[in-house]
Amino acid sequence: QKDEIEKKYPRLAEIPFDSERKMMTTINAIDGKNVVIVKGAIDSVATRCTSGDVEKGKEIADEMGSNALRVLAVASKEIQKIPETLDPAEIESGLTFLGLVGMIDPARPEAKESVRLCRQAGIRPVMITGDHKLTAAAIAREVGILLDGDEVVSGIELSKMPDDELDSRVGSISVYARVSPSDKIRIVHALQKRGEVVAMTGDGVNDAPALKASDIGCAMGITGTDGAKSAADMTLTDDNFATIVDAVKDGCGIFDNIRKVVVFLLGTNIEARLTVLTAM
Repeated sequence: QKDEIEKKYPRLAEIPFDSERKMMTTINAIDGKNVVIVKGAIDSVATRCTSGDVEKGKEIADEMGSNALRVLAVASKEIQKIPETLDPAEIESGLTFLGLVGMIDPARPEAKESVRLCRQAGIRPVMITGDHKLTAAAIAREVGILLDGDEVVSGIELSKMPDDELDSRVGSISVYARVSPSDKIRIVHALQKRGEVVAMTGDGVNDAPALKASDIGCAMGITGTDGAKSAADMTLTDDNFATIVDAVKDGCGIFDNIRKVVVFLLGTNIEARLTVLTAM
């Protein structure tokens, strides 16, 4: 069915998604007209719409986000001619708001148990995501990352927050939503200033600076880009958070065994020395 639609309404041009615009745009031939179709975050798309019930759309998007749905806003307009150079500021303006698409991306079944084991081991998990603030909070609460009294901060709020304020609040913030690559580095540095050992996971090129800045950078092996993998200290071959928890458990067991061996060797050496001294 997808192939039939693409054949009937061919794509003539495209402006790829990027994390700054938080949108993607295509220009398709529909019934003999050049139609610009934009999809992306409701906050970004809404500011570029000049018609359609945007306010109602925002209300519904908040409601959908509270139910852990990832929401995409869709808008469009017609243009007479496709310019040789696609300028996002020009193409993605004067849009008509069409509606919303809600998608569910449930957490893995083992995620909640993995978060519980992390907390039991003294590790505090923190979510940094590009999702909407309400969506991120709902998912984080479901898996146990967001607890009573914890804070949720958006990228806009974080960009206005001075470093000293972030340093004082970073211990109580469990979810960061709609953040930029530079925000991720600020979060890592703020945690390190508190004396925390920071492990960071990521898969995109934009995650590479934060992966490099963290004490332990973990890149995704399946969905991760080459840039993320080269910046990381280790790569997860299965892209599963539970694998990190298992690695920590194994590492703690190995460290405990080494400590026991060292104590044993020190103890036996002292006894040997005392025996030699007594014999002399």
